[in-house]
Amino acid sequence: MPIPDDYLERVYAGVLGKIIGVYLGRPFEGWTYERIMAQLGEISGYVHERLDKLLVVTDDDISGTFTFLRALQDYGCRRTISPAEIGQAWLNYLVEERTILWWGGLGNSTEHTAYLRLKDGVPAPQSGSVEMNTRVVAEQIGAQIFIDGWALVAPGDPELAADLARRAASVSHDGEALHAACALAAMEAMAFVEGDIPALLEAAVSVIPKESVVYRLYADLRERRLIEPDWQKARQYIASCYGYDKFPGNCHVVPNHALILLGLLYGEDDFQTSLMITNTSGWDTDCNSGNLGCLLGIKNGLAGIDTSKVDWRGPVADRLYLPSADGGRAISDAAREAVTIANLGRELANLPPQTPKSGARFHFELPGSVQGFQVEADPASPGRLRIENAAGHSRTGERCLAIRWREHPRAGSRAKPMDPAADGWMRVATPTFIPPEARRDQTGYLLLASPTLYPGQVVQTRIEADNDNEGPVRCGLFLQCYIQGEPGGADALDHVSGPRVLLLPGEDGEIGWHVPDLGGSPIAAVGIEILPETGRGQAGFSAGSLYLDLLTWEGEPKVTLRRAEKGGSMWRQAWVNAVDQYRAVYPEAFRLVQNRGRGMLIHGTQEWRDYRVSAGITPHMVRSGGIAARVQGLRRYYALLLAPQSRLRLVKLADGGAGPTGEQVLAETELSWQPRETYDLALEVTGDSRHGTRLQGWVDGRRIFDLRDDSAPLEHGAVALVCEAGTLACEVVRIQPAGAAGSS
Repeated sequence: MPIPDDYLERVYAGVLGKIIGVYLGRPFEGWTYERIMAQLGEISGYVHERLDKLLVVTDDDISGTFTFLRALQDYGCRRTISPAEIGQAWLNYLVEERTILWWGGLGNSTEHTAYLRLKDGVPAPQSGSVEMNTRVVAEQIGAQIFIDGWALVAPGDPELAADLARRAASVSHDGEALHAACALAAMEAMAFVEGDIPALLEAAVSVIPKESVVYRLYADLRERRLIEPDWQKARQYIASCYGYDKFPGNCHVVPNHALILLGLLYGEDDFQTSLMITNTSGWDTDCNSGNLGCLLGIKNGLAGIDTSKVDWRGPVADRLYLPSADGGRAISDAAREAVTIANLGRELANLPPQTPKSGARFHFELPGSVQGFQVEADPASPGRLRIENAAGHSRTGERCLAIRWREHPRAGSRAKPMDPAADGWMRVATPTFIPPEARRDQTGYLLLASPTLYPGQVVQTRIEADNDNEGPVRCGLFLQCYIQGEPGGADALDHVSGPRVLLLPGEDGEIGWHVPDLGGSPIAAVGIEILPETGRGQAGFSAGSLYLDLLTWEGEPKVTLRRAEKGGSMWRQAWVNAVDQYRAVYPEAFRLVQNRGRGMLIHGTQEWRDYRVSAGITPHMVRSGGIAARVQGLRRYYALLLAPQSRLRLVKLADGGAGPTGEQVLAETELSWQPRETYDLALEVTGDSRHGTRLQGWVDGRRIFDLRDDSAPLEHGAVALVCEAGTLACEVVRIQPAGAAGSS
């Protein structure tokens, strides 16, 4: 079936439905219907503030859904991708005991059990099988909650969606859990082209065995809907016949799948009503609500979400977190993920990708999207500034982000500049690293992340002034970065202003900013600031509007990463911690301890391509250790290592290479390295798959290796410190564009 014309927009609606549903149900996850009704009543909108909780949080339902789908990118975007390959993606992106999963232990947490099987060399689907893990463990809810992405890449093709879902789900689950995942994926895929709910239900049962419990559940609840109009009585029937007491384990899939169907059957095809029913019914509320929200988002599009009496989208502002071994992907938004997913679907259909506004990071092309941008609060005049997605005002697209403000003069400020400390400047920004509020997330799921923006890169934007503005508007770029206060003090945000332009009514302007050195402080946000006009003898703002067409950045970083001398923690949290112990023992900024196997401390983003990473490595007592480049997770990178038996090695890991871990030795030589001596290692990577990747390695300023990798080379990725079985230390890590040190 051909890809629908509105495919990207419907994917976006599905992603929004997923995250809205999760954020809605997360604050009371695990509550019973009785407790919900007693303490909250029917869940007709967000309740996080009533429970003193954050709305946008790190959650396994979101991070697993959009991370495990990356197996398609890593293995050639094939319809025939295998469970074993998807299992390799688990090992590559999961940081053990820290990201995505509930790490509840062997035989207790289904996903943790499957992960341990994979880690021990048991490939999928055996890793998730009933034979290995027992039926109770294998039939819990996880297969269902992670499945939406596999349907989003198969629009109008329920058979393909179910097939991909079965392959992905079998990494960790089996039995009824697979059937539930396949049924849900089939409905979501069919929802791109079919608006009739009975037809979606037929698609679901067409891909699962007739003798299964899930098949019987569909028949039973459809019949119940014909004879029972009251959803609460139907819920009671589910509790009596399909409740937790009927299915052992921590969170069985069947009772929760039943509540998804309850919302679908009784929700009258209304987003708010359907989510109310499913959430009010209790049990695994965020999981069930997220799956149903995704299905309804796909089926009814953005209009189905926007016409609700509840402002679902405004408080969320597209924001989502995806913590994994790829820290540069952790801070994301619904529009960015939708473009990535839709392009996977297009590739599966042999169609070219869509790149809104030539691939700009923030393009606002999807209706209503704000891509994480929010107004910076001004206590002196709350509500003065607002943002909204608007049509037009774009040179290469169809939409933009409108920034609007009402008049706000400042008394007592005649004919003098505004005080920068209390100036009333208006600002909108989007996060590029862990926001301050996310640091108090109490969900139990860690937000491991690296910044997405760095010194040395060039930020570019285009802004247009409204024709009806009363006069010129001064505006510009700005950053917020984490800095440390006095010794031992907490991290605080510092404001860094960039270039500015003066725009007359109807005029547009472009701004480019080469991000300056910030002393190693991680950049937390980037945005637009609007400065007060000072003509006409009165400083202040006349009512007006600006239109942000796009904001993006490019280039390689130029940054030195070291200990922050005045304390704080965000400089440390900018690294993805995938070692047993990550310490800072003065004067060492980075001390890595790995008890068994290989651990990594990862920093940066997948957008980095041609650069040099260098560091002074001190092996205290270690089997091997060094630096890595073009890191794409825990099992995809190049590394320059001090190796056993007085060797220096340049290695490549890409899952399917030689050896049990996929490691391939590209070059090696003798190097009589000694414990507690410091060795200055440098690794430079340039090139791509078309021309091959050139790798150069130095020790103490002497180039040792210079070779080319022409066999499926890694083309991009972050940097890392690598430690295998022991302890090593490092004081400073430097990253700079390739050739900047005159080494090429």
